[in-house]
Amino acid sequence: MLDTMYHSYMLIDGEQVQALSGRVDVIYNPASQEPVGEVPVGSRQDARLALQAARRAFPAWSETSCQKRAEILHEAADLVRERTDRIARLLTQEQGKPLKNARAEVRSSADMLDYYAEEGKRNFGEWMASGQSRSIVLKQPVGVAALITPWNFPVDLLAWKVAPALAAGCTFVAKPPSKAPIAATEFVKTLIDAGLPPGAANVVHGPGSEVGAELVQSPISRKIAFTGETKTGRWIMAHAAGQIKRISLELGGQSPFIVCQDADLEKAASACTQRAFSNMGQICISVNRIYAAEEIADQFTAKLLEHTQRLRIGNGLEPDVDLGPMFSEAQREKTREHVADALAKGASLLCGGREPEGRAFEKGFFYLPTVLDNVDHSMRIMREETFGPVAPIMRFKTLEEAIALANDTEFGLAAYLFTRDLKTAIFASERLEAGGIGVNVNNVVDIQAPFGGWKQSGIGRELGHDGLEAYLETKHIRLGFEM
Repeated sequence: MLDTMYHSYMLIDGEQVQALSGRVDVIYNPASQEPVGEVPVGSRQDARLALQAARRAFPAWSETSCQKRAEILHEAADLVRERTDRIARLLTQEQGKPLKNARAEVRSSADMLDYYAEEGKRNFGEWMASGQSRSIVLKQPVGVAALITPWNFPVDLLAWKVAPALAAGCTFVAKPPSKAPIAATEFVKTLIDAGLPPGAANVVHGPGSEVGAELVQSPISRKIAFTGETKTGRWIMAHAAGQIKRISLELGGQSPFIVCQDADLEKAASACTQRAFSNMGQICISVNRIYAAEEIADQFTAKLLEHTQRLRIGNGLEPDVDLGPMFSEAQREKTREHVADALAKGASLLCGGREPEGRAFEKGFFYLPTVLDNVDHSMRIMREETFGPVAPIMRFKTLEEAIALANDTEFGLAAYLFTRDLKTAIFASERLEAGGIGVNVNNVVDIQAPFGGWKQSGIGRELGHDGLEAYLETKHIRLGFEM
């Protein structure tokens, strides 16, 4: 617990402000239910003021040289690194993840600022000659961006949007998650401290039904970038359509993990454990479904169980903890329901499936990492995104069957495949219906490569050069003259 209650703020037009209504909310540590901080609760009116500030700041920022923008982004990255311990501790207290993971998240956000500082310098145009005319193609910033982010990675996923938006010349209003807004706001504060002009970066706290709705529906915002639930993404898409706004939606996932007969089972089990349970399974690219070849399924399951049972769970501020609590009771209850449904339909419980015992776990939203065997597609856990620490295992006979099972979902964000055979890797990767395929790795995120989903996992791409393009409009200028 903090020595004193942390008092947060919103950022509008370069100033730290409270909500116009005076409303505040208390943020609680999901590991202990102890109060972490007090935050203002904004409304549509606060969001409107922030959007107006961003609109006023846009002309000057959009005309600022890419070199100057880069200098500010690099300076902000340095400030993030200087403040890593402080921001990470706030992140652990409001979100629950172990402190080592919170530090890694904050450092990653600094890397994102550095990357797009340089990528923004490569926003080149084109010059084409054709007879008595010349064509010039320019890429110009789309305008004010509305950035709406989730609670599972509140700093890093905001950086994915903030960095390319500013590098492209856009100004923005961000709405961090209502129950975990503190560390994200501190991250944006580094940009202001680095010299970003007033109004270029704004943060408004509050419910999606008010703040989020204003950001999406206001005619001021010209770009919406959202990471979160598919249901909310559909609402954003429908309401952005009325004004033909640019959108990037990174939505739900249901990621399959295929273990082939020739896979390195130790490597696969270790990778699967990390990707299934990291952040208590509360990651959009977590392993949700495991398909193991019949010939090696028992061996793989034994190794996965061994790795899982080594994981240490506890308050994220404690040293040597691998897993913290779940973010909320609602998330834990959904996990309970999915596990109960699977067991009722014939699945076998190999470990976990309950809350840990002891006084240290009485007040927090803890749940043991869980491995299920003998699952099938009649079970909710294989059809819906659990967003919890559960690894369900199903056998397959042929690679074609595994691919069909993996594709049997409305989602398509990430998929994983472990094999030693290059032909198998290429064959499966080309047929798996997902935006990112990890072959013998458990992470499809690379700062230099595009990230996003197929099907109902979203639209648009973040990261890499595609992430910058998402905040740019294309303009063709044709010049005619006498020869």
